[in-house]
Amino acid sequence: MSNGKRRANDPTSILVFSGKRKSGKDYLADILLKRLGAEICQILRLSGPLKKQYSQENGLDYEELLNASDYKEIYRADMIKWGEDKRNKEPYFFCRKTVEGADVLKRVWIISDARRQTDVQFFREHYPDVVMFVRISASESTRHQRGFVFTPGVDDAESECGLDTGVEWDFVVENDNNEQVFNIQVEQILNCVKKMLDR
Repeated sequence: MSNGKRRANDPTSILVFSGKRKSGKDYLADILLKRLGAEICQILRLSGPLKKQYSQENGLDYEELLNASDYKEIYRADMIKWGEDKRNKEPYFFCRKTVEGADVLKRVWIISDARRQTDVQFFREHYPDVVMFVRISASESTRHQRGFVFTPGVDDAESECGLDTGVEWDFVVENDNNEQVFNIQVEQILNCVKKMLDR
């Protein structure tokens, strides 16, 4: 980690994504990965270390927890509470674990699932010169079409609402089934990343 000072193995560009469930965070991350190329780009999930630790402590299937599956939904509320307890003791715990597991040869990192102010603060503090924050939005009706069902204790919790306010987004991507608008926004992000890579 850079702690504000750039090191040789730091990434050239970091995109930190935030958005509601079924807004399309993983969809956008996959598109950018394909366009930039897996040889220079990687997707990192803050939930990865959380789910790994949680699955180990509770004897669950880690791979199933990573997928957008019914299996994950069964444990989501309890996993959120467990994660909150960890963060209360050490706010940057999962951010640090995620960064430690990154491939230092990849110059572009996509953090696909920022959820809390401390997630934003971590990347702003440690990688201030290369980080951009991206909010993915979709209407509730569009999210319902993608399978979203409001769940009390999940969709009104900090894990879903913690970044609704208080963040200055570099990009706001509308992912509401308007392909033309969406593609223009993707190009804007790609152009910004490519400029950073050329520096």
